[in-house]
Amino acid sequence: MILVGELSLWVAILMAAWTTTVSWAGGYQRRSDLVFSGERAMYATFAFTTVASIGLWYAIFTHDFSLKFVSSYSSRNLPSVYLFSSFWAGQAGSMLFWTLILAGYGALAVFFNRHRLRAMMPWVTGTMGLVTLFFLLTTAFGANPFERLDWVPADGRGMNPQLQNPGMAIHPPMLYFGYVATAVPFAFAIGALITRQLDGEWLAAVRRWSLLSWFFLTIGIVLGMWWAYVELGWSGYWAWDAVENSSLLPWLSGTAFLHSIMIQEKRGMLKKWNVTLVVLTFLLSILGTFITRSGVIESVHAFARSNVGPWFLWFLIISTILTAVLVSTRLKDMEAKAELESMVSREAAFLYNNLVLVGIAFTTLWGTLFPILSEWVQGEKITVGPPFFNSVNTPLGLLLLALTGIGPLIAWRRASSANLKRQFLAPSIVGVLAVVVLLALGMRHFYALVFYGLAAFVATTITMEFVKGIGARRRMYQENLATAGVRLVVRNRRRYGGYVVHFGVVVMFAAFAGSYFKKDYAEVDLKTGDTFTATDPWGDTWTFTSEGMNSFETLNRRVTAISLVATYNGKPMGRMLAEKRQHFDSNKAETFEPSTEVAIMEMARQDVYVFFSGLRDADTAVLTFNFNPLVIWVWIGGFIMAFGGVIVMWPQAERRERGYVAELSPQHDGALVGAGV
Repeated sequence: MILVGELSLWVAILMAAWTTTVSWAGGYQRRSDLVFSGERAMYATFAFTTVASIGLWYAIFTHDFSLKFVSSYSSRNLPSVYLFSSFWAGQAGSMLFWTLILAGYGALAVFFNRHRLRAMMPWVTGTMGLVTLFFLLTTAFGANPFERLDWVPADGRGMNPQLQNPGMAIHPPMLYFGYVATAVPFAFAIGALITRQLDGEWLAAVRRWSLLSWFFLTIGIVLGMWWAYVELGWSGYWAWDAVENSSLLPWLSGTAFLHSIMIQEKRGMLKKWNVTLVVLTFLLSILGTFITRSGVIESVHAFARSNVGPWFLWFLIISTILTAVLVSTRLKDMEAKAELESMVSREAAFLYNNLVLVGIAFTTLWGTLFPILSEWVQGEKITVGPPFFNSVNTPLGLLLLALTGIGPLIAWRRASSANLKRQFLAPSIVGVLAVVVLLALGMRHFYALVFYGLAAFVATTITMEFVKGIGARRRMYQENLATAGVRLVVRNRRRYGGYVVHFGVVVMFAAFAGSYFKKDYAEVDLKTGDTFTATDPWGDTWTFTSEGMNSFETLNRRVTAISLVATYNGKPMGRMLAEKRQHFDSNKAETFEPSTEVAIMEMARQDVYVFFSGLRDADTAVLTFNFNPLVIWVWIGGFIMAFGGVIVMWPQAERRERGYVAELSPQHDGALVGAGV
């Protein structure tokens, strides 16, 4: 099976080369036989890549340590879930997994468009084939997972302890699904540019795939934040690390595209901008892959330095040049059908939103690449830390949050003063009241006050939109509240799913503002029976009493655990268990530095976060206690955003009622036409 998998990898290369060649030839010569041959070759590429992947998984689960990759990232005593996820634990396996997803996406794109966009599809198929070919070649020649060892060890080294977390089975695949999906809109953009079909159906196809990419990137980023929080023991979830930033960059440009595409659909504007954003999102995903896999920037998340870095660098450079040339030759075909009539309109609000998102992406990209650029220029790597990113992106984030609430309330084309007064009066009052209440409660941090004031403003605008729509349905169809709410969303998934996403953004921003509260922490030594008393940021009293330490062996690790009994203002809160782990292979040979399992007690207001640093002596544990405000709301906000994304992506049923929620109209001074039904 392993030999079949290895041979399938090489056959997949031939199939991808055939896909690219005959698809483009068929598109150029307008020969349907070549086009169909290229599409079938895309299916074959996916089939052979799947067989190659099954071969590697087979080697992992049968413990064939003759393969260098299997020996390096798995062991006989590794739990099954980590055996499965060890497929993407190292450079070579993750490259094959990436290629598997890419070939699968290519096959799906061909299948779903087998009767549509026929003039464009040869170029789309050929582009997907070329990108897949690049990844197959990089896998086969740069990081081959089927490379064999000169001698066969009795057992493998196992997986890095920091990767032995449930997040390993979910977080990397979600990011890969998001990263790789950016290739499909890119392929459609290339096809649209070549055929000069820059209106109509291609927008729908690109939008669907961009939503899919955004959805998976959102889940992957939030899961990555959670994983860093529970695994690394530093009491934070976002450090502006280079690899973290690499996943954020295509998410930012993809989010900008999903907003601006609505302007092209409604008004025929921003064609150049939209094509640029689609291309930029793909190139940023390749750049992120280069940063992650080249080793040019050190990161706890990155792969070790390898020879695939130059492959990605050259692919990025060549793709950028060729795409720029193609776009420059199609500028006349992307002339806008309409012009921006007013700087106070929904189109303008979407444009401002795009500029802010791209601004955040640019500053993040600059800060990420600065160490590389400084080393090239000065010969010394100068690292840009979180203070830079926070100082620049915090004001931009506040502006983005404000635009999230402003955009839906402004009329298309031109907003009148009466419209602005009617739409913004209530949200503005609520936002100001929120700030006044927080000031009365003692909050004095400027950014925190602005964050919560804007969060209240945006939450009110979203609530108003739902109230208007539900009220209109109840009046027209005599539906009860729940039925009206569900049917309103079902009939208008794009609009109200977007509002759900925006509400998730509000929740996450409110949680981020929790970092401006006082984060108390203390490092203490505790012996059995000792008690530590602390006051949290809210002024409440906590006590932690050590019940002592216990050592035991389980699965593939030796564990030293300390048990703490926690009380909150004298009320028992249960036990907290913090661990220090030592992993070993099947021969009980310790192969890694100790890892740590933090103890976390989640509450609505804060997390109690206890890190077991080590032992002072046989009976004394060194512990770090942290109180982290509002962290659970980061995960809740991320879930709400993902749920909203599902609503938006869900296929829209045909409307069979008398109408649907109409957009704001300048003729009606921003009032809801159709009253939300």
